[in-house]
Amino acid sequence: DGMNVLFIIVDDLRPVLGCYGDKLVKSPNIDQLASQSMVFSNAYAQQALCAPSRVSFLTGRRPDTTRLYDFYSYWRVHAGNYSTMPQYFKENGYMTLSVGKVFHPGVSSNYSDDYPYSWSIPPFHPSAEKHENDKTCRGKDGKLHANLVCPVNVTEMPGGTLPDIQSTEEAIHLLNVMKTTRQKFFLAVGYHKPHIPLRYPQEFLKLYPLENITLAPDPWVPKKLPSVAYNPWMDIRQREDVEALNVSFPYGPLPDDFQRRIRQSYYAAVSYLDVQVGLLLSALDDAGLSNNTIVVFTADHGWSLGEHGEWAKYSNFDVATRVPLMFYVPGMTTSPISQEARVFPYLDPFSHIGGSVPQGKFPMLIFCLHWVDRGGQSKKVVELVSLFPTLAELAGLQVPPACPKMSFGVVLCTEGRSIAHYFNISEGKVEQGKEGCDGTERCFNEEPVALSQYPRPADTPQWNSDKPRLKDIRIMGYSMRAIDFRYTLWVQFDPSNFSANFKNVHAGELYMMDNDPNQDYNIYNNTSHGWLFKKITD
Repeated sequence: DGMNVLFIIVDDLRPVLGCYGDKLVKSPNIDQLASQSMVFSNAYAQQALCAPSRVSFLTGRRPDTTRLYDFYSYWRVHAGNYSTMPQYFKENGYMTLSVGKVFHPGVSSNYSDDYPYSWSIPPFHPSAEKHENDKTCRGKDGKLHANLVCPVNVTEMPGGTLPDIQSTEEAIHLLNVMKTTRQKFFLAVGYHKPHIPLRYPQEFLKLYPLENITLAPDPWVPKKLPSVAYNPWMDIRQREDVEALNVSFPYGPLPDDFQRRIRQSYYAAVSYLDVQVGLLLSALDDAGLSNNTIVVFTADHGWSLGEHGEWAKYSNFDVATRVPLMFYVPGMTTSPISQEARVFPYLDPFSHIGGSVPQGKFPMLIFCLHWVDRGGQSKKVVELVSLFPTLAELAGLQVPPACPKMSFGVVLCTEGRSIAHYFNISEGKVEQGKEGCDGTERCFNEEPVALSQYPRPADTPQWNSDKPRLKDIRIMGYSMRAIDFRYTLWVQFDPSNFSANFKNVHAGELYMMDNDPNQDYNIYNNTSHGWLFKKITD
């Protein structure tokens, strides 16, 4: 009998975590999970939008194969009857359970979160979810508003709670049910924060005094940024507090003090999320399940916090596509664990100021660089589309086969590849150098790359540039991220037959990571890049 799986998926979380080197954030519980996990510091989503990213990694297919670039189609009807990761676990004898936002709700998961295909019982949605966009934020005028920045008194909220608090309670309840029935389970828990509105319990603001909050290192629109690459952050402009600032469209910068407030609230929402994750993992310990449950922690994509003069997701930059990704595999990323062991004691972010691990037990770990036999870190570039085959392999199931070039008619296959072989590194040290290839792998003697894409309706930013509907897409930005560069081509796209025309390039971007880690200096026009063109059109 294989391991259980606890799959934690967070909405819009970029890697602002202590274990990813962020000096400001308080995330002790996620950092503690990282200290016992294989942590991937270069993991990327396939599209920086909730529904396309989630359908992509849950099916193990890229957006060009799911044909979902917006929110408005169900892949089984519109593209192909692809099996999902939870469905595969269910067919292999697992009880599969969904709590919170796992699939994107609505037509893109058939208004049912793909139940009954993917889940053994109907998915749980927190009742407080329906109030997410209500006027629940108390403004300076004492009235209630639908704001972007929205610290709240939880007792004043409808039902006296928030969605992620309810999801944690339900997930803990299900863990205890699974413990008593002794059934193998795949439990997916989808947290809403830090997705906007930034609505979280107000006490978390105390962790982030405004004077400690800086602006983005590059809060301007880069000179050589093609206009097609820019996203005008419409969803933020529509919040009452931002609307009141009367910012010019599409580039108008937000006032500095308000930029700081958004960043402060994003961090506060991350610490609120960290508490939920801490309570959930501590309950896994309590149920005696930490010794036989794989824990995966990741996000559907990132979120810009003012970099390049941009907010929200909707782009191909690292800030929008890069995600945290870690795998806790008992006995593999840790030394063998007894059933009684406390692997995840709950850590209170208000008392663990600065430290990422219980005081006294270990020296303070800044970058999740691990002691012998605990965890590890890989700088390999990996993609979320590889989650499905990787989890199958880690759980001891047969790994789904690689998809053929055209796979619309293939029910079970994956366009990702298992990254489980990156785990076999000696003694949990940070891995060094390139590993060799065995004959079974398609071996190019080259480093892996991550592919992301984003659609646009036009060459210049307009009202629907962030989220064009399929019929309005005219340009697709295909982006390739390697360890040392990001290369993006914006090419003509025909939505009627889903075809990209690489002979018609509208714009290009090339950033070299070594001297331009924030992707501010586009050198596409003064570099020869024929070999990159060949690789991305492959």
